[in-house]
Amino acid sequence: MIAGSSSALADDANLNSATGSTPSANAFGAPMSATPVVATTTDASSGTTQSFLSGVASKAGTVVVGALNMIGVRYQWGGNSPDSGLDCSGFVRYVFRDTLGMTLPRRAEEMSQVGEKVKMTDLKPGDLVFFNTMRRTFSHVGIYIGDNKFVHSPSTGSKIRVDELDDSYWEKHFTGARRVETSFSGSDLKASVSRLTGTPDAE
Repeated sequence: MIAGSSSALADDANLNSATGSTPSANAFGAPMSATPVVATTTDASSGTTQSFLSGVASKAGTVVVGALNMIGVRYQWGGNSPDSGLDCSGFVRYVFRDTLGMTLPRRAEEMSQVGEKVKMTDLKPGDLVFFNTMRRTFSHVGIYIGDNKFVHSPSTGSKIRVDELDDSYWEKHFTGARRVETSFSGSDLKASVSRLTGTPDAE
């Protein structure tokens, strides 16, 4: 089993020079409005929020499809593209940049600090799942696709594939999950909608 090798699931390709395009203003999938939304107009605010949430769901689905399209790509430590091969964080980074135009940090440990912390019982498609595979809390990362499954680039000599979270190895080594740009609530949702629509955020 690949879990037996502590070096196989490495993800410390510290390529800090790697760069990518920043997300466009509508990366969340919300429509841009030429006319500012008036804070006192309940219907307009509600419509904007609904459009935003709809876009969020759409983007999460896009991430999942992007991840599934990478199945079969070979593992390559430090790899940044499907042609050269991808390690676990390179795979996640590539999918988010390719589908959302969003550039995540290069290493799994750094990715574990992005977005919102999520409980295992609250996982949704598009969430990042992390594992301790090298005696480091966040040394491996994959993309949750639903139904207790995740896609990842597991180890040297293997290819990107789907695995089960309740597999004994992955269940034992699971260390947490994060939600990146796929869910906002309360003040975060309000701030995001305000930024996307150009409406000042009321105090």
